[in-house]
Amino acid sequence: MSSTTSPFPPIADYAFLSNCHTGALVAPDGSVDWLCLPAFDAPSTFGNLLDRGAGSFRFGPYGINVPTARAYVPGTNVMTTAWHTPRGWLMVHDALTMGPRRARDTVTPHTRPPADYDADHLLVRTVECLEGALEVELVCEPAFDYGRVPAVWTIVGDDDHTADATGAGQTFRLSTDMLIGIEGGAARARHVLAKGDKAFCALSWAEGLASPSDVEDAQARIDATIQFWRTWLARARIPDHPLRHPIERSALTIKGLTYMPTGATVAALTTSLPESPGGERNWDYRYTWIRDTTFTLQALHYLNLDWEADEFMQFVADLDPNTDGGLQIMYGIDGRRDLTESTRDDLSGYEGARPVRVGNGAFDQRQNDVFGAVLDSLLLHTARSKHLPRRLWPLVQSQAACATAAWRDPDQGIWEARGKPQHYVSSKLMGWVALDRAAKLANIRDDDKLASQWRSTADEIRADILEHGVSDRGVLRQHYDTDALDASTLLAALFGFLPGTDERMRKTVDAIDQELSENGFVLRYRTDETDDGLSGKEGTFLICSFWLVSALAVVGEMGRATNLMERLLRIASPLGLYAEEFEVDRARHLGNFPQAFSHLALIQAASRIILSDYLKELSL
Repeated sequence: MSSTTSPFPPIADYAFLSNCHTGALVAPDGSVDWLCLPAFDAPSTFGNLLDRGAGSFRFGPYGINVPTARAYVPGTNVMTTAWHTPRGWLMVHDALTMGPRRARDTVTPHTRPPADYDADHLLVRTVECLEGALEVELVCEPAFDYGRVPAVWTIVGDDDHTADATGAGQTFRLSTDMLIGIEGGAARARHVLAKGDKAFCALSWAEGLASPSDVEDAQARIDATIQFWRTWLARARIPDHPLRHPIERSALTIKGLTYMPTGATVAALTTSLPESPGGERNWDYRYTWIRDTTFTLQALHYLNLDWEADEFMQFVADLDPNTDGGLQIMYGIDGRRDLTESTRDDLSGYEGARPVRVGNGAFDQRQNDVFGAVLDSLLLHTARSKHLPRRLWPLVQSQAACATAAWRDPDQGIWEARGKPQHYVSSKLMGWVALDRAAKLANIRDDDKLASQWRSTADEIRADILEHGVSDRGVLRQHYDTDALDASTLLAALFGFLPGTDERMRKTVDAIDQELSENGFVLRYRTDETDDGLSGKEGTFLICSFWLVSALAVVGEMGRATNLMERLLRIASPLGLYAEEFEVDRARHLGNFPQAFSHLALIQAASRIILSDYLKELSL
């Protein structure tokens, strides 16, 4: 289906809003097409993203659907949309608002120490007429529980400015200075604004359904949200370099995908946006993947955001392990273990991509790379803080023991293939990372016996990989029984398994660049060479392309690294965001959006280029 005939906006055209408890996607026409209340992984209240009848909330000029310009307020996750109509100009501001913490959060209770600012549990939208006189329209049509339950509306009070929507055990309040009318499952309002006039609307799921009292209050909440994001970003260490702005947007996006009550980070805001157009590769990414920990910690510490890094590490320390002491590959943002997958067969899916999934069936897969991700994170955090908290040492021991026991076994690999288990090289590689980092942590603890034991196992894994995981042409292979390529072997460069001067590392980087790419963008693997248990072709993976930038930097190919980075920056969404994949043929984003992994890998790639540029300056 072409974008000109599809009723679904392109994935990359959505704006992302966040209050660090939940997030919203706003289409170009001003419609909120995705919002789950009160948390990222709750059932959707507005789900038009996955079915054009699953709930939406539009606020904008009547009869005009194509905006003139859209942009974030610089340094924030607050959106502005400029509208030019035949009768004038409008400016809309949209925000999931943040404000000074006033009381204990009963909507989404915290397990981490509360910060000074927290979510208001409000979506606030303001409009101002800049020129002329024109009609503004509000249409709020929620559909609770992923589109299954239409709202029952009740007008509150006698002035027609407030109405409550109820369904599936939930209630939220719509408040506005416009007059509300109820038509079926929708609350509607229309009002003519003249130059200088302002109006607002807000949704509240806060304690007592507290809402802005008037347009000035609404504007003050948006101003406080702007202040929150700018104050937060000011804490980040972001060098003065041409890559500064993409790093800033990535940092704001990653913070926006952080669940403040527990410190967890969701992999993406959405579920079931397709990796293959119209296909079945549709997954729920509103959970925390343990393998993301190391990339998250690298990015946060690079940016000097040590508070967020510690919050995330404490979340990991609180997780309930498996019976063998190992961690699952993913958890709920509240730490829950059971993420049983189901399908919503009543939803059409984005552009017909079905099934729509809720939950993720891979949560109990065996993926042996998870131990390395945890231990690399612990070493990063310990080196940065110069302190290994007592409560984290048992985690070091349990993950090292699990990696020691599991590294010889086949697994599903980093990409969660739903085919038969294999001896994936990247899993063995992360087993080496686990024992290498554990040995270094034991040295920090002055435990020479454990350090020696773990170092010996790391050396054994390394020798096994170099014996069985390298093809006859000297390239790291996907798994021990194939010569197929896999982009995850680029991690050998990123985690220091092989130095950049090693011929096997250089050959692996070159092979992936030349043979596992489409127009320069990197595939995870070729689906016709890999038994992943699924049908259909998928797009290039953006994280893999950013990994290639980093790997090229490691092997000293800075010119090629910079060229690829420039190409990747050119395909960012109009608002600087990245989904999971990029379909080269049609030059469009695919997969869940925005994708934390893509932005984390961007920060790492950018930091390597910046470091190289600074070293070059020093040597002039």
